[in-house]
Amino acid sequence: LLFAFSVIVTVGNYVGYHTPLIDTFIGMMIISIVTITGMALERVSPVRIQSIIFISIIGLLIAIPGMPTADFVAHYVSNVELTTICTAFLAYVGISIGKDWEEFKKIGWRGVIVALIVITGTYLGSATIANLTLSFTGMI
Repeated sequence: LLFAFSVIVTVGNYVGYHTPLIDTFIGMMIISIVTITGMALERVSPVRIQSIIFISIIGLLIAIPGMPTADFVAHYVSNVELTTICTAFLAYVGISIGKDWEEFKKIGWRGVIVALIVITGTYLGSATIANLTLSFTGMI
């Protein structure tokens, strides 16, 4: 699944952002390997730690300046646009909701309202943080 996702993101990056296909694909493979490694560590770890923590730590360790892998990882992963990953992921989520439409209908109108509030709050929170960050750095 990660391989198929990587191909979709690579093509999306090429079409939308005109990034080199091979560089984007290598970047997606690095992201996929880090993800698989983090998920595997979650399963074998004697302490209950979420895979996202393992994934974040591995990503940080291989990209820290001064590490032998840092330049390689930074070069290839920087070719992957976040918006392309989000678009592909949200398309997958949409397909999965469409597949389970009966389950989605059981949630009812209250679930739709909660989902809209969560999406709106997430968007407004992200926009606020971005605006504050840009203001503090003097970009706006």
